[in-house]
Amino acid sequence: MIKRKYVPLRIVQPGMMIDQAIIDRAGRVLIARRTRLEDFHIDALKKMGVTGIYTCEGTEDVKPAEADQTQQLPEPLQKKYDQVKVKDPAKVQISESVRSRVAQGVQYLYQDTQSADFTNASRSITDDLLKAIEDNDAVAVDIGALKVSDEYTFKHSVDVATMSMIVARKYGLNDRQVYEIGIAGLLHDIGKSKIPNEILNKAARLTDEEFAIMKQHSVYGYRILQPKEDLSTEIKLGVLQHHEKMNGKGYPMGVTGDKIDLFASLISVSDIYDALVTERPYKKPFSPRDAVEMIMSMTEELDINVMRCFLESVILYPVGTDVALSNGETARVVENIPNAVLRPKVLGLTTGRVYDLANDVKCANIIIL
Repeated sequence: MIKRKYVPLRIVQPGMMIDQAIIDRAGRVLIARRTRLEDFHIDALKKMGVTGIYTCEGTEDVKPAEADQTQQLPEPLQKKYDQVKVKDPAKVQISESVRSRVAQGVQYLYQDTQSADFTNASRSITDDLLKAIEDNDAVAVDIGALKVSDEYTFKHSVDVATMSMIVARKYGLNDRQVYEIGIAGLLHDIGKSKIPNEILNKAARLTDEEFAIMKQHSVYGYRILQPKEDLSTEIKLGVLQHHEKMNGKGYPMGVTGDKIDLFASLISVSDIYDALVTERPYKKPFSPRDAVEMIMSMTEELDINVMRCFLESVILYPVGTDVALSNGETARVVENIPNAVLRPKVLGLTTGRVYDLANDVKCANIIIL
């Protein structure tokens, strides 16, 4: 049962749950209803001149989970499926409360890059994301399930941070580096806070002149972070260089190969993937499969070892997913194969045949549609 009460802001404490949405003049939700408040939330409310808020305690009755929409299998086929399926590696799971909290935290970072609490807020958000990874001992990410916020810039930042930490672990970076790349991923587009809104929010493709301004966001981001002595050089270089390419055709400096910081290379792959699959006013989203295929084709632009770690860290078709095959049969995924993200092992639901799309030469001409 939920109990609601008004609390003067002067006695509001971290951990209290707000029972109203805080909205700015542009109509953007700065703090969503039912958010657990942290210090940076309370500081922002004070700066906005808020004198009191409604809080709540308790929980709502939980509705029964919706029935599984996966097709029920006949008993013999179900038995075979149970025999051949191999559980996916542990995946990142982010609770709704964490999704809400980190999305709002990123909004605060973008709105006040000079805040004295900037680094602490960045670390608090990264702590939440890293905890979501560690609580599940996650070594992979279901890239079809990541969604933190409907606001593109904030959703994108958190998705990139999460994927970058998973890929960094696969790459073999130590705990400190994984944590710091989470911060770098979170802040990689912080320079966009300095881009004029008419360019940043334009509902059409940018002109060459506008794109030249947009490309400065990585430099602006570096300049925002440069004075912050409590952030490492690697974090700052990750932000500065995340659009550089191995062949020198990136920006802002056009550097090549080993002149690109490893953090930047790791962030770059996740950044490109998430941008491809996200719908924008001027473009439709690519499917996850098409986005992965495009990344696989970028061998001259992306670090090959980083690309390999990305492909080994993402799951396009989780075990139990029903897919359409190019031979006309519907199949259920029974095992994901390392290094073959597009070609898992599947069980045909008509023939009962197991198709090893990655390794069986007889399946070479079969693809998932």
